[in-house]
Amino acid sequence: MTPDIVALDNQYILQTYGRSSFVIERGDGCYLYDTTGQQYLDCVAGIAVNALGYGDPDVTAAISQHAGGLLHLSNLYHNMSGAVLAKTLVESAPWIDRVFFSNSGAEAIEGAIKFSRRYARDRHGDGKSTVVAFDGSFHGRTMGAVAITAREKYRAPFAPVMPDVRFGDYNDIDQLESLITADVCAVVIEPIQGEGGLRVANLAYLQKIRALCDKFDALLIYDEIQCGIGRTGTIWAHPAEAAPDIMTIAKPLGGGLPIGAILMRQKVADTIHAGDHGSTFAGGPFVTAVAQVVFNKINTPEFLQHVQSTSDYLDESLQELMSRHSEITELRGKGLMRGIRMDLPVNNVREAGHTHHLLVATAGDDVIRLVPPLILERHHVDELVQKLDAAISDVKSAR
Repeated sequence: MTPDIVALDNQYILQTYGRSSFVIERGDGCYLYDTTGQQYLDCVAGIAVNALGYGDPDVTAAISQHAGGLLHLSNLYHNMSGAVLAKTLVESAPWIDRVFFSNSGAEAIEGAIKFSRRYARDRHGDGKSTVVAFDGSFHGRTMGAVAITAREKYRAPFAPVMPDVRFGDYNDIDQLESLITADVCAVVIEPIQGEGGLRVANLAYLQKIRALCDKFDALLIYDEIQCGIGRTGTIWAHPAEAAPDIMTIAKPLGGGLPIGAILMRQKVADTIHAGDHGSTFAGGPFVTAVAQVVFNKINTPEFLQHVQSTSDYLDESLQELMSRHSEITELRGKGLMRGIRMDLPVNNVREAGHTHHLLVATAGDDVIRLVPPLILERHHVDELVQKLDAAISDVKSAR
């Protein structure tokens, strides 16, 4: 059965991903199961999407409840669940005033770029269109998102990309004054980089960016598509002392359904008018009703404390793993978004994990990425470390 499905996939689907050789059939909690019934501990979670794991009863009930109602409604009309979710998101942080819904993180990034360009033009006229981004950044696969994604392997095949983009060095505070100048309309940064190796922006660095954005009336945009909505043990990954003007979110918001959002201050919203932007399927009644359940479940003191507690135990366990393998050179990240930098071919480690029934991801050329469901328990951490230890040992033995 599995070879037939793989052959069908290879014949009819455009192959833009390096897929595994097995076929996933179902999930339960923190585990996935292939077509042979083999169980895998999933520390990828759809790349930080399935925050509540698989088969969450509240998400399942919300889907069942709303599936018989309106699945889609044109944005020419109001819908209750979209308005209620927007209110919930606005109330989650004091700086948020307005919400624009999208279908994905990349679409949210595209909207954020458009809004920043429009804001600058309305306030300052021409000559203020530069977008600042950073080395190691990854913001999506659409053309605007690719333009502000630093790695050339994502940009070069699609040149020429959007002009007026300037890249800086992540966490280099001394470079910022020459980087953020009067021609800049926006600075886009991930508070914790995903593809860039799970690096965490330090507080002083973000505060300096905030101050320079204020000085030049540029918009500070946080990409929390992967790191936001509880993954760090707080609802948002960025520090309150350096709040943004715009924030993009997506991955975990829909509990596995496609939804993103652009959260913004009123000064940004004031420059966007009817007809300036839109998205046919965004903010529909079905997906926003489910997203409401997901967000409400994550944004509770008890749930976030669980993430913090599990994160502390994971940190201790990874430190112990590091002590057993000199090839592990650095532990990165925060909360349940962790990177393990190593002097080993990380793709080989990832594939060796499959033989031990463990699913992990990579981040760049030298980092193993862990973004498990936020419902991860201590016994899952023990299982993760034991299986990752075995996978690393296998790769070391094969050298």
